[in-house]
Amino acid sequence: MLIKILCLVAIFAACDGGSVSMARNVNLNKYYIYTRDTHRDPVLLNENDLPNSSLVPEDDTVVIIHGHAGSAFTSLNPMVLNALLSSEKVNVIVVDWSVYASLSYANAVVAVPSVGIAIARVLSLLEAASPQQINFNRVHLVGFGLGAHAAGFAGRELQQTYNKRVARITGLDPSGNQWVNNPQRLRSSDARYVEAIHTDGTGVNANGIGIRVGHVDFFANGGGNQPGCSNNACSHNRAYELFSSSLTHGGLIGRECETTKQLTSNLCRGFNLELGNNKMNKFGDGMFRVNTGKSYPF
Repeated sequence: MLIKILCLVAIFAACDGGSVSMARNVNLNKYYIYTRDTHRDPVLLNENDLPNSSLVPEDDTVVIIHGHAGSAFTSLNPMVLNALLSSEKVNVIVVDWSVYASLSYANAVVAVPSVGIAIARVLSLLEAASPQQINFNRVHLVGFGLGAHAAGFAGRELQQTYNKRVARITGLDPSGNQWVNNPQRLRSSDARYVEAIHTDGTGVNANGIGIRVGHVDFFANGGGNQPGCSNNACSHNRAYELFSSSLTHGGLIGRECETTKQLTSNLCRGFNLELGNNKMNKFGDGMFRVNTGKSYPF
């Protein structure tokens, strides 16, 4: 595993001592487990006691992965967590990789492969400790910004090393800086179904990637400059707000676009598909535009 991590690091940066030593430690992630019964008192996963992880057998499992400068307790996680637990009976694993994410953006990018590989390892260990805890056909990885690419690495690692494949990955405005031409970014082969929600992918200061990465890519209001937002951070965050709304209210319907011109001109007339949700058997293919309002539930 160490050789694999170091090879991946070379893709992102010239392997200076700081970057390599950071990527070597794959055990700095923390994992908080939430269920409806433990919503107010999450369980910090103990790798020495995995059979008693508190995951509810047979329930779907959603793994939430924050982005740069985030943590387990910043705005993404409470909003998505509450939306999930209020709308269905589900296990939620909140990943905290803030030890890396709190560094500069460039250093956080270098850490993404090791973060994803560590997530895959923990999920495989959970299944090995008690197969009832994790059914990969009912696992959904949800990543925001850099976390979307970490989800991709996790999905890829599960397939390549453990011969497991998760049902879904949802990328919430996957990061664009240093990823547009990076072959290791989130991609459709990383899960049975990969969906991306793009909200800040246009303009020179965009946080998001702005191009297709999944089976289905939703471009909210064309993919940038979200209604009610006056800056890129607001538009970037709109991705997890829309996903949360899809869980609590639904009804965010995209229309398939045949061309980028149709997408940007709001002239999409293809098939309808609902954005987001937590359906493990969801499928589709294509580029979709979804028009929204400026305030929750949009």
